Amino acid sequence: MSYLLTTLTKKQEVDSIIRSTIDKVLVLRFGRASDSVSLLLDDVLAKSARDVSKFATVALVDIDSDDIQVYLHYFDITLLPSTIFFFNAHHIKMDSGTADHTKWIGAFRTKQDFIDVVEAIFRGAMKGKLIVNCPLPPERIPRYQLYYKDV
Repeated sequence: MSYLLTTLTKKQEVDSIIRSTIDKVLVLRFGRASDSVSLLLDDVLAKSARDVSKFATVALVDIDSDDIQVYLHYFDITLLPSTIFFFNAHHIKMDSGTADHTKWIGAFRTKQDFIDVVEAIFRGAMKGKLIVNCPLPPERIPRYQLYYKDV
């Protein structure tokens, strides 16, 4: 399903879409097309893209490109897939009860989960918030263990 969504492979493409997406939530999925969990997330994103098209834009970022490594280091993307949200070129964070508020790690379980999250981010961003609360119940949020290097 990843062929249905815009795939970005260069830093300039990512910069351009971040700057040019105005009054919409930009959803960037960082991952690999060969990863099974990324493919699961791509399926949910592709099915939901039309439903959220009035208030969100969805794009995939291929992390195997050398240009994209800058973003992997900046957002500390070590677990795949990671989904990052922007609104008017501002990074929007989400408090989902996990240790990392900067991104969503893992796949959304259902299409409706993704739509609910994007809608909550859009409503919060329209009010000027840079961090929003996750509308999903805790049992539908993927859990993971963070390991910090050199701490």
